[in-house]
Amino acid sequence: MTRRALVLDFGGVISKTLFETHDLSERALNLAAGTLTWRGPFDVETDPLWRDMQAGTITERDYWTRRARETGRLVGRDWDTLPPFLTAVRGNDPSEVIRPEALEAIGAAKRAGHRLAILSNELDLFYGKEFRAKLPFLAGFDLIVDATYTEILKPDPRAFAFITDGLSIDAGDCVFVDDQLKNIRGGEAIGMSCVHFDVTRPSASYERALSLLSA
Repeated sequence: MTRRALVLDFGGVISKTLFETHDLSERALNLAAGTLTWRGPFDVETDPLWRDMQAGTITERDYWTRRARETGRLVGRDWDTLPPFLTAVRGNDPSEVIRPEALEAIGAAKRAGHRLAILSNELDLFYGKEFRAKLPFLAGFDLIVDATYTEILKPDPRAFAFITDGLSIDAGDCVFVDDQLKNIRGGEAIGMSCVHFDVTRPSASYERALSLLSA
């Protein structure tokens, strides 16, 4: 069997989205249940800002910066960037927001002898360095590439080259999983097998990734 690599985005793919954890965020911020109403891909019609991001009129970072700012105002904080917001709502026990489906898939890939990598545009930028230390399963990854430090964002081909060069592996032996279509197209352009992760159906997305990995 060819030893391949499972390459995962972090936010949305390994961790649950903020849309899915409004209840945890509200409790952490002492907000009344139901205060946070933006739902992104879970209710596109009621989230025009998400539609703007999907249309490319604002970036993903723009979207989350604005959500951080407006949530900060609710609790009397000046959050002009996402990191303090994420620290406030996810800092104490980040394991609560890790997808069980992700842990199962990571374990299955490792048991099958495949390599593991993360390719993120903003892992430490959004979550902070301390976040990683609270997630021991990350120690099992062969490579973590974070554009917080490389400053080269997906879907730039150079971002994917950090993975293939770092693992000394061909792009064709990588299965790349990401929830943003533009990044999937970037992976496909350099020859990776790709799964456009559906945050509303995580199990099906991971099943597809493992199927490609074993093909």
